Amino acid sequence: MCDTAVKIAAEILKRAGIPATPNRLIVVDALSRAHGPLALADLETMLPTMERSGIFRVLTLLAENHVTHTVNDGTRSLKYELCPATDGHHSASDHHVHFHCTECGRTFCLDTPVPRVALPEGFSATAANYVVEGLCPSCK
Repeated sequence: MCDTAVKIAAEILKRAGIPATPNRLIVVDALSRAHGPLALADLETMLPTMERSGIFRVLTLLAENHVTHTVNDGTRSLKYELCPATDGHHSASDHHVHFHCTECGRTFCLDTPVPRVALPEGFSATAANYVVEGLCPSCK
Protein backbone atom coordinates (compact mmCIF):
# COMPACT_ATOMS: atom_id res chain seq x y z
CA MET A 1 0.00 0.00 0.00
CA CYS A 2 1.53 3.34 -1.04
CA ASP A 3 1.71 6.39 1.23
CA THR A 4 -1.15 8.12 -0.60
CA ALA A 5 -3.43 5.10 -0.18
CA VAL A 6 -2.58 4.94 3.53
CA LYS A 7 -3.38 8.64 3.94
CA ILE A 8 -6.72 8.29 2.14
CA ALA A 9 -7.71 5.21 4.16
CA ALA A 10 -6.60 6.89 7.41
CA GLU A 11 -8.67 9.99 6.59
CA ILE A 12 -11.77 7.89 5.90
CA LEU A 13 -11.37 6.15 9.27
CA LYS A 14 -10.63 9.42 11.08
CA ARG A 15 -13.80 11.10 9.73
CA ALA A 16 -15.79 8.16 11.09
CA GLY A 17 -14.05 8.35 14.47
CA ILE A 18 -12.42 4.93 14.06
CA PRO A 19 -8.79 4.50 15.13
CA ALA A 20 -6.56 3.47 12.22
CA THR A 21 -4.97 0.05 12.61
CA PRO A 22 -3.02 -1.82 9.93
CA ASN A 23 -5.91 -4.22 9.22
CA ARG A 24 -8.46 -1.42 8.99
CA LEU A 25 -6.25 0.57 6.64
CA ILE A 26 -5.72 -2.46 4.40
CA VAL A 27 -9.46 -3.28 4.18
CA VAL A 28 -10.51 0.34 3.58
CA ASP A 29 -7.89 0.65 0.86
CA ALA A 30 -9.10 -2.55 -0.84
CA LEU A 31 -12.70 -1.33 -0.74
CA SER A 32 -11.70 2.07 -2.11
CA ARG A 33 -9.94 0.46 -5.09
CA ALA A 34 -12.84 -1.89 -5.86
CA HIS A 35 -15.00 -1.38 -8.92
CA GLY A 36 -18.13 -2.47 -7.09
CA PRO A 37 -19.28 -4.18 -3.92
CA LEU A 38 -17.04 -6.95 -2.57
CA ALA A 39 -17.88 -10.09 -0.59
CA LEU A 40 -15.81 -11.34 2.31
CA ALA A 41 -14.48 -14.07 -0.01
CA ASP A 42 -13.37 -11.44 -2.54
CA LEU A 43 -11.45 -9.59 0.14
CA GLU A 44 -9.91 -12.85 1.37
CA THR A 45 -8.51 -13.43 -2.12
CA MET A 46 -7.30 -9.84 -2.43
CA LEU A 47 -5.73 -9.80 1.05
CA PRO A 48 -3.99 -13.17 1.50
CA THR A 49 -1.98 -11.91 4.50
CA MET A 50 -5.15 -11.30 6.55
CA GLU A 51 -7.24 -13.99 8.17
CA ARG A 52 -10.92 -14.26 7.31
CA SER A 53 -11.99 -13.46 10.88
CA GLY A 54 -9.87 -10.29 10.89
CA ILE A 55 -11.37 -9.08 7.62
CA PHE A 56 -14.87 -9.85 8.90
CA ARG A 57 -14.29 -7.92 12.14
CA VAL A 58 -13.13 -4.88 10.17
CA LEU A 59 -16.10 -5.11 7.78
CA THR A 60 -18.51 -5.34 10.72
CA LEU A 61 -16.93 -2.30 12.38
CA LEU A 62 -17.04 -0.31 9.15
CA ALA A 63 -20.71 -1.16 8.57
CA GLU A 64 -21.66 -0.32 12.17
CA ASN A 65 -20.00 3.09 11.78
CA HIS A 66 -21.58 3.80 8.37
CA VAL A 67 -18.27 3.77 6.52
CA THR A 68 -19.62 0.97 4.36
CA HIS A 69 -23.04 -0.24 3.47
CA THR A 70 -24.02 -3.79 2.68
CA VAL A 71 -25.63 -5.15 -0.44
CA ASN A 72 -27.67 -8.33 -0.49
CA ASP A 73 -27.57 -9.25 -4.18
CA GLY A 74 -29.26 -12.62 -3.81
CA THR A 75 -26.04 -14.66 -3.86
CA ARG A 76 -26.24 -15.57 -0.15
CA SER A 77 -23.11 -13.52 0.42
CA LEU A 78 -23.30 -9.95 1.71
CA LYS A 79 -21.27 -7.50 -0.31
CA TYR A 80 -19.66 -4.39 1.14
CA GLU A 81 -18.87 -1.05 -0.43
CA LEU A 82 -17.65 2.28 0.88
CA CYS A 83 -20.35 4.87 1.37
CA PRO A 84 -19.80 7.96 -0.75
CA ALA A 85 -20.28 10.08 2.38
CA THR A 86 -17.62 8.69 4.70
CA ASP A 87 -18.42 11.06 7.57
CA GLY A 88 -20.79 8.64 9.30
CA HIS A 89 -23.92 10.12 7.71
CA HIS A 90 -25.67 8.34 4.90
CA SER A 91 -26.64 10.38 1.89
CA ALA A 92 -29.09 9.84 -0.92
CA SER A 93 -26.25 8.54 -3.12
CA ASP A 94 -25.74 5.62 -0.71
CA HIS A 95 -29.12 4.23 -1.73
CA HIS A 96 -28.63 3.24 -5.32
CA VAL A 97 -29.62 0.33 -7.54
CA HIS A 98 -27.26 -2.61 -7.93
CA PHE A 99 -27.02 -5.00 -10.87
CA HIS A 100 -26.04 -8.64 -10.41
CA CYS A 101 -24.83 -10.49 -13.52
CA THR A 102 -26.15 -14.04 -13.48
CA GLU A 103 -23.41 -15.14 -15.88
CA CYS A 104 -20.15 -13.85 -14.36
CA GLY A 105 -21.47 -13.30 -10.82
CA ARG A 106 -20.25 -9.70 -10.51
CA THR A 107 -22.33 -7.05 -8.79
CA PHE A 108 -22.24 -3.49 -10.11
CA CYS A 109 -23.28 -0.17 -8.59
CA LEU A 110 -25.57 1.73 -10.91
CA ASP A 111 -25.81 5.49 -10.80
CA THR A 112 -29.56 5.13 -10.37
CA PRO A 113 -31.43 5.99 -7.18
CA VAL A 114 -33.61 3.34 -5.56
CA PRO A 115 -37.19 4.00 -6.67
CA ARG A 116 -39.50 5.38 -3.99
CA VAL A 117 -42.03 2.94 -2.63
CA ALA A 118 -45.31 4.12 -1.13
CA LEU A 119 -45.51 2.32 2.21
CA PRO A 120 -48.74 1.66 4.07
CA GLU A 121 -49.55 3.91 7.02
CA GLY A 122 -47.46 3.15 10.09
CA PHE A 123 -44.44 1.83 8.17
CA SER A 124 -41.16 3.73 8.11
CA ALA A 125 -38.28 2.63 5.85
CA THR A 126 -34.71 2.94 7.07
CA ALA A 127 -33.01 1.17 4.17
CA ALA A 128 -33.73 -0.21 0.73
CA ASN A 129 -32.01 -2.95 -1.23
CA TYR A 130 -32.77 -2.88 -4.92
CA VAL A 131 -31.00 -5.42 -7.14
CA VAL A 132 -31.62 -6.02 -10.81
CA GLU A 133 -30.44 -9.36 -12.24
CA GLY A 134 -29.46 -10.13 -15.79
CA LEU A 135 -26.41 -10.07 -18.04
CA CYS A 136 -23.74 -7.37 -17.81
CA PRO A 137 -22.35 -5.82 -21.04
CA SER A 138 -19.34 -8.21 -20.99
CA CYS A 139 -21.53 -11.31 -20.73
CA LYS A 140 -24.28 -10.16 -23.05
